[in-house]
Amino acid sequence: RDWLAGKSAPEAPAAPAPKAGGKRTAAPVEAHFVGSNACATCHAPLIAEFKKTLMGKISDTPQGKGKFECENCHGPGSAHVKAGGGRGVGGIMSFEADDPRSAEEKNSICLGCHQKGERNYWAGSVHETRGLACTDCHTVMKTVSRKHNLKTKVEMETCFQCHKLQQAQMQYSSHMPVREGKITCTDCHNPHGSVTESLIRQASINENCYTCHAEKRGPFLYEHAPVRESCVNCHVPHGSNYENLLKVARPRLCHECHAYAHGTGGF
Repeated sequence: RDWLAGKSAPEAPAAPAPKAGGKRTAAPVEAHFVGSNACATCHAPLIAEFKKTLMGKISDTPQGKGKFECENCHGPGSAHVKAGGGRGVGGIMSFEADDPRSAEEKNSICLGCHQKGERNYWAGSVHETRGLACTDCHTVMKTVSRKHNLKTKVEMETCFQCHKLQQAQMQYSSHMPVREGKITCTDCHNPHGSVTESLIRQASINENCYTCHAEKRGPFLYEHAPVRESCVNCHVPHGSNYENLLKVARPRLCHECHAYAHGTGGF
């Protein structure tokens, strides 16, 4: 009101603080592209290791020429070079845990090429909403695993970084043959997202199980309702100390539903 009367000018409103987890959590730095040769002056060993990876090998083909330059992923490097290097210096994206950018911003670099196929359901998936970065599971600059550029040599060890309960269940006497290498976590789950619960690949838990246990699909003359509903009504999918991955020992498992009176002689 005073300002309208010409008495004084209003104070400029304070700029809102950036929200945690937003698309940008580090101040932008003015920089331009300098080319991978400038990167090689300090990072030659890393670049040599990268050349051994699948992406590195593709970059040496005519079809991949120019698609895997350092700055395509790490951002323009002139300010980084001018400052003499250092992790994160000059606004360079390091993808490490101490990089100030959000997981969403880091992931957007990877999804620029990889947002198709099994990554179609990444947006809104449980791993995306919990703030996982692609680099929490994958490593790009060197070859560690046989497939998928995983951070560990064996796929299950990558998953066990977070899924400690399932790691413990795999040690039970009755367990999925993941330890033996007959199946792996992604045979049942799509870690990049799914339209169904628990990131399972099929339309339902039963359909997931039937991919291996086709003999249980039926149809049967006498259907058992809990079986039709869900296999996990009776089984623990990752491991159990009871036979056949059962939740509890028989006949206690059956008695959870089939309580019968004394002297009837059966169910």
